[in-house]
Amino acid sequence: MTTNHLLEIKNYGQSIWMDNLSRDIIKSGELKDLVENKGICGITSNPTIFEKAIANNAMYDRDIEAGVRAGLPTYKIYESLVFQDIRDACDILRPVYEASNGLDGYVSIEVPPTIAHDTEATIAEARRYFQEIGRENVMIKIPGTEPGLPAVEQVISEGINVNITLLFSVQSYINTAWAYIRGLEKRAAQGQDISKIASVASFFLSRIDSNIDGKIDAKLAKGVDDLNVEAKLKAIKGKVAIANAKIAYQEYKKIVQSDRWQALVAKGAKVQRLLWASTSTKDPNYSDVMYVDELIGPDTVNTLPPATIEACADHCNVANRLETNLEEAYNLMESLKDPDVNIDINTVMDELLTEGIDKFVKPFQSLMDSLEKKVKQLSPV
Repeated sequence: MTTNHLLEIKNYGQSIWMDNLSRDIIKSGELKDLVENKGICGITSNPTIFEKAIANNAMYDRDIEAGVRAGLPTYKIYESLVFQDIRDACDILRPVYEASNGLDGYVSIEVPPTIAHDTEATIAEARRYFQEIGRENVMIKIPGTEPGLPAVEQVISEGINVNITLLFSVQSYINTAWAYIRGLEKRAAQGQDISKIASVASFFLSRIDSNIDGKIDAKLAKGVDDLNVEAKLKAIKGKVAIANAKIAYQEYKKIVQSDRWQALVAKGAKVQRLLWASTSTKDPNYSDVMYVDELIGPDTVNTLPPATIEACADHCNVANRLETNLEEAYNLMESLKDPDVNIDINTVMDELLTEGIDKFVKPFQSLMDSLEKKVKQLSPV
């Protein structure tokens, strides 16, 4: 029997979630098998995933027809399909939620990406999603934009589980962690229980390397006369995302040692774990599991698409590496400021956040368009 390396990762205090959801894997029993036998203990979804799941899948047609007969607008039909998948996945993961005392067993669903910059709309939708889905182990995804953080604070104070997504910079993670803490403090001050609330901070990886590698390749393509400069540039390729994540984890450690956090722990608060997202390797020259192998460590989550789950189960090299080569990580981030390299990391992170929202808005709108076509096809003349 072959070894499933995903199961080994649990021994290091990291949970493996899957970045994928569709009705096919729910109905076929595949999701149940992944949860019961393969070590998957949570699900993340996003508009891109739902577009792939629903757009060309006849499995949803009967429910779309029911929505059409009920006179529902397209957006409400979309919600009826997605909310049902989320509920069913929550039910499959419920035993994990109970066995882990609410640490794992969550299914994440994103509020509409079109409201990423609207605090009040985000709060209203997070409340509504949480209530209508009606599962304790649902986690509402809110983008870590500036307007998103007050929304995180508010909904946490109302007892809603939150996955803060699209975090790229270390500072964006720190801001997110304190929004979670303020939300818990507000709830505790009202005399309410804070022990059943969970949150993860989704810190993105491969997109950072893709962006920076592209900038380095552009510099190298122009031609570099100095071999020393060329070596400096090449030394950075494929390294920034992991270094950045390791530094974020050091900030996490500082936060959980703070007096404010410890006061909440005394009241039963659950730690907000860093979740590594965007973990499929985009460059074929790199290991297909490098964003797993290099970031295994306690109190973290790694969410993997199906292909990376298979690759990791087969050949992940499992060890606690999250706090190895820290000095190298700090030096690497510092080297971006070198005049010969000259990559402004803050500009990169801002670009990635803007792109990240756009990458969710486009498939969301595309899904609405394809649903609209299906609604017209299935509507009685």
